[in-house]
Amino acid sequence: MPLQEAYLDKPISQGRAFVIKAYDVKLTREAFEDLDENAREKVTAAPHRGDFYEAENIPSAGSPDYRDFLWETLSDEARDDGQIKSFFIVMRETSSESPEPQDVSADWPGAGIFIEGL
Repeated sequence: MPLQEAYLDKPISQGRAFVIKAYDVKLTREAFEDLDENAREKVTAAPHRGDFYEAENIPSAGSPDYRDFLWETLSDEARDDGQIKSFFIVMRETSSESPEPQDVSADWPGAGIFIEGL
């Protein structure tokens, strides 16, 4: 099983955006941690979060446990086949900067919608 594979490469103004399908949980967690706070919130702000968790079980946004909660929520959705997890990492690269993660998704539709907006 590959740890990652190129999924889509799209030219954008001043560079390119690309999607990596990753099976490497550590790599994906690093990309998730590298997202800015707004991007991290968008990744996990899916309306269904409230369907699975009682409000009192969701840590407050300012607590140290909140980032871990967001990661666990995303990670639980990333099942590819049984215990195998796969993620889609949207990266943006400009001519003056190295690639930076813009989005992490548990599914291709989510990553596809995000990259179309770049």
